[in-house]
Amino acid sequence: MACRFSELVVDSRDPESLAAFWAAVLGYRVLGREEDGAVEIGPEAGFGGPAPTLVFAPVADPTPGKVRLHIDVNPTDRDQEAELQRLLGLGAVPADVGQSAEHGWHVLRDPEGNEFCLLRSRLEPWPA
Repeated sequence: MACRFSELVVDSRDPESLAAFWAAVLGYRVLGREEDGAVEIGPEAGFGGPAPTLVFAPVADPTPGKVRLHIDVNPTDRDQEAELQRLLGLGAVPADVGQSAEHGWHVLRDPEGNEFCLLRSRLEPWPA
């Protein structure tokens, strides 16, 4: 038997705002809110469905320094450049981590500074 990736928990100063950003990026919806202020987003199928959910947990002072994990996203219904413009419009900002144009991806930061990458290849969207 193996494990299955079900959710990713992200420390955040403003869970509501960060959840709204990532819901717009991924086409997710809010699945629930906890009493402590955590916000869970995911696909229509919800927790345990075909795609993992994201939980934004309130943390007054997120861990400083380089994080060891980041999210990679791929466009589903447009090319990479059009998706880059959409993400920038949502509040993402470019991040320079030493990548060059030959790498084929864009490194961005979400509204709280978490790095993520927009990859070049298009993928089919998750099934509903």
